[in-house]
Amino acid sequence: MTLFTKGRAAAVAAFAALAIATAACSSDDAPEAAASDGGMASRMPSPQAMSTEFGAGCAAVPDDGAGSFDGMAMDPVATAASNNPALSTLVTAVTKAKLVDTLNGADDITVFAPTDDAFAAMDADTLAAALDDPKGLLTTVLTYHVVPGRLSPEDLAGTHETLEGDTLDVTGSGEDFTVNGDAAVVCGNVQTANATVYLIDGVLLPPQG
Repeated sequence: MTLFTKGRAAAVAAFAALAIATAACSSDDAPEAAASDGGMASRMPSPQAMSTEFGAGCAAVPDDGAGSFDGMAMDPVATAASNNPALSTLVTAVTKAKLVDTLNGADDITVFAPTDDAFAAMDADTLAAALDDPKGLLTTVLTYHVVPGRLSPEDLAGTHETLEGDTLDVTGSGEDFTVNGDAAVVCGNVQTANATVYLIDGVLLPPQG
């Protein structure tokens, strides 16, 4: 399949660089970094965690427990997502691509997280092809949803380079944002220990090469 050939090499290079940077920053606590939560479960949330989440989709987030906003703020992003009932398909994909430790160990990223409904609406053949190619196509698609640095709502609109290597465009303001002209933010400014998360109602696909 040739749909994302260009993005595969960029995704591999981006994650290799991220892995090297993570290792360099964690030489004093390597055993913790090897754990499934990246050794970050006890990290205190950033000051941004005091910000308010927004969007109709936030109603699906539990009021308490590990899947609540307070609970997610205490865990690294992949672990936090696994506790959110709206992100089970994304977590399955991240696990299949073996990106859990990489995402959990990254410092300060923004994740555009497709909900289960977003995956359900995706072209079935494309989704099947991605799941059948976890180290190639699936990694390319998933890394296209990750942007270095924490983007606050005030900084969200604009063009942002992704870990996959291509860029995505966010338009809107206030509490109304759309990614690549199609995927709407349904629950935004969700904080985890190492990421700011924007739940979206569509799966983002890198530009065709």
